[in-house]
Amino acid sequence: MSNILSKILAVKKEEVAELRKNFTRESFRDSGLFAKKRLSLYTALSKKEKINVIAEIKKASPSKGILKEDFDHLATAQTYFENGADAVSVLTDRKFFQGHISFLNDIAKRKTVPLLRKDFIIDEFQIFEAKANGADAILLIAEALSKQQIDELSNIAFENDLEVLLEIHSENQLDKIDFQLSKIIGINNRNLETFEVDLATTKNLMKYFPLEIVVVSESGINVRGDVEEMKRANVQALLVGEHFMRSGDIGKSLKEFNEWCKR
Repeated sequence: MSNILSKILAVKKEEVAELRKNFTRESFRDSGLFAKKRLSLYTALSKKEKINVIAEIKKASPSKGILKEDFDHLATAQTYFENGADAVSVLTDRKFFQGHISFLNDIAKRKTVPLLRKDFIIDEFQIFEAKANGADAILLIAEALSKQQIDELSNIAFENDLEVLLEIHSENQLDKIDFQLSKIIGINNRNLETFEVDLATTKNLMKYFPLEIVVVSESGINVRGDVEEMKRANVQALLVGEHFMRSGDIGKSLKEFNEWCKR
């Protein structure tokens, strides 16, 4: 496991201890958003006429620093909703990505598409927290979890009316996937050890997935040529953050990106 990932997971353990100290399952269930029925991420990413786009709200990253100085999570979300995002990913990690769980809560109150909580989830309390703050789906990262943890956390998510995007990066994580359980698979083109990006990662892993699986290619998709490459690889969806966050006109960038994504 990479040095940066190990550092992040050490911080997550501390955050989870804090979460368990301050909340109970019941307190999460008392949230007004907990009882709301989810919008289906699987359905949103299954449209056949285009590659579907998960647009990400991301202020910073460990490798690139601040991506957007005049960051406004609500304004960005609204722009994504109005300009054709099929789903929106909200980074809630505080220390490494300068996100916050409150971003998710604020956006959930006006969402028109499914929201993915993107964080390093290692404990069921983070799943209850995601649901209580309006998520429709959560990210689980195979590199950070055992097969048993993935299965357990996935089932807890499903019991609480959440979907799961399970992220892998290499062939040696394939044996952690139960295709009866995991219907949305993310392929991260970024190596979490070196932070290098290679779109060939998606192309190399595509052959392992059954047809009913929705495959999302993540990281490093910035120009039309990248999208064309992903079309040829037959992916159903792309998760794109940095490209939009660095853009001077996010709405215009997303509209243009959707044009590239038409099949």
